[in-house]
Amino acid sequence: MGNARNALQANVVRLRKLLEQFTDRPGDELVRTVSSGYLLDVPADAVDAHLFRELADRGSDRLLTRPAEAIDLLERALRLWRGPALFDVSDGLRFRIEAARLDERRLSAREDLIAAKLANGEDRGVVSELKQLAAEYPERERFSEQLMVALYRNGRQTEALDVFHHTRRRLASELGLEPGRAMRQLYQAILVHDQVLL
Repeated sequence: MGNARNALQANVVRLRKLLEQFTDRPGDELVRTVSSGYLLDVPADAVDAHLFRELADRGSDRLLTRPAEAIDLLERALRLWRGPALFDVSDGLRFRIEAARLDERRLSAREDLIAAKLANGEDRGVVSELKQLAAEYPERERFSEQLMVALYRNGRQTEALDVFHHTRRRLASELGLEPGRAMRQLYQAILVHDQVLL
């Protein structure tokens, strides 16, 4: 028991010193000793996961009304990432659940960023990224839908329709599903050259 306690205390000392490098507060204020153990006491904006969520949420809120602001906020949020969420923490179900939640929010932020760019008229700049994302995440139909819109707006109607057919085949073969309503409606809109898409 004594060895475990000593090891824990040594790790807390190291953590305090590490955290002091990133703030102007002393380490014993950042990791406080309390009756039941230790308490991490840092402001929310000092934790990249919290800052990411705040920026991503603010960007998503501005998606339809102020796409240029949404782009700035979402790009700032996504620049905080350095790899998979909590990649250096492997133990514990709670960490794995939180990592999955953060990774999901990251993908949603990427979808929102592309939606903001499309709303801001930046159609050409997103095609190659969308091709990669649609291939990497075929179950996320929104990437394929966004790719269809970007291609269509660039005068590439046939390619946009091909994306639908490719996605449809892939969903059917891998999951036994048809594309969702939004993708089917988008396909029809492209077929009839619906001006709403421009």
